[in-house]
Amino acid sequence: MINLSWSSIEFIHPMWLWLLPLPLLITRIAPSYRTQQSAIKVPFFHIITEALEISVPDDASRLTPAKWQRILLSLSWVMILIALTKPTLLGPPQTREQFGRDVMVVVDLSGSMAEKDFTTTDGIKISRLDAVKKVLNNFAKTRKGDRLGLILFGDAAFVQTPFTADHEVWLDLLNQTRVEMAGKSTHLGDAIGLTIKRFEDSNNSQPLSTTSREKVAIILTDGNDTDSYVPPMDAAKVAKVKGVRIHMIAIGDPQTVGEQALDMDTINTINTITDASGGQAFQALNQDELINAYAEISKLEPQLYQSTTYRTKQSIHQYPVMLMLLIHLCFFGFMSCKYVWRKTVKSKGEHHV
Repeated sequence: MINLSWSSIEFIHPMWLWLLPLPLLITRIAPSYRTQQSAIKVPFFHIITEALEISVPDDASRLTPAKWQRILLSLSWVMILIALTKPTLLGPPQTREQFGRDVMVVVDLSGSMAEKDFTTTDGIKISRLDAVKKVLNNFAKTRKGDRLGLILFGDAAFVQTPFTADHEVWLDLLNQTRVEMAGKSTHLGDAIGLTIKRFEDSNNSQPLSTTSREKVAIILTDGNDTDSYVPPMDAAKVAKVKGVRIHMIAIGDPQTVGEQALDMDTINTINTITDASGGQAFQALNQDELINAYAEISKLEPQLYQSTTYRTKQSIHQYPVMLMLLIHLCFFGFMSCKYVWRKTVKSKGEHHV
């Protein structure tokens, strides 16, 4: 249904309304229109007018329009000016959302991620993977407008969630992850390679007119690379060329006893990878540091979400003109019918006489 309220109508050229009083000025200032008519000259005309007591002005007579003619002319002038202002009907507000970044979260699911060396605010020991899930739940809520993806890796890397703007679905699939579901080892280089490929596939699927989104990868791992087909450093160099910025977080407590402890080789590796790709490296030795790492990443990668509101426009300037023509047709049609009726009545009266 068309909304014809004043708030939904916009006049593109309202300056034409300044001409509304123009006909009034013309009638006041402009001289009368003069016409010549044939007439019979009577020498004793003044005697006849005196006998009949008729007052005759010495100057020319001035024709004045009837009341209905004034109304018709005024309405016509107003309708013409309204049409010249080009009234436009505004549609309901539409919102166009533009996404800023593609963020691929890459999570290590090797066996060491089951180590319970993280402590919650309640003093409860939880595994490294559970700590990651808790922080990522809060992280996803702050990334309005970003498309999030999820890659899991262990003995191999695979895509758990392709890029999506539905963060609820993304979180559901994240919460379904389990330690060692991708194997016990840590193929970090293969995970980076798969991340680059997914960014390339996403970029190729976009329309040519669409502006390329910024590409960011966040990798969480607690161990060094083990026998990847693609060395992590080579993958990081390719990421730099492809415009993929990699942030890495080394998680785990170095004080943990055994092979699950976070070693210096892992820290050195992630520093080298992030330097090569233009990202930042973080160490999350406990729950608070993991939260702070994601907070820092959010500062480094602020939201690029844009929401544009617009309203469709449809010109309706033709309707005032159509209304004016309709009014003219009605008036002149009525006057024609009235004239024919009078002629008919008069002819019948003469015939009766």
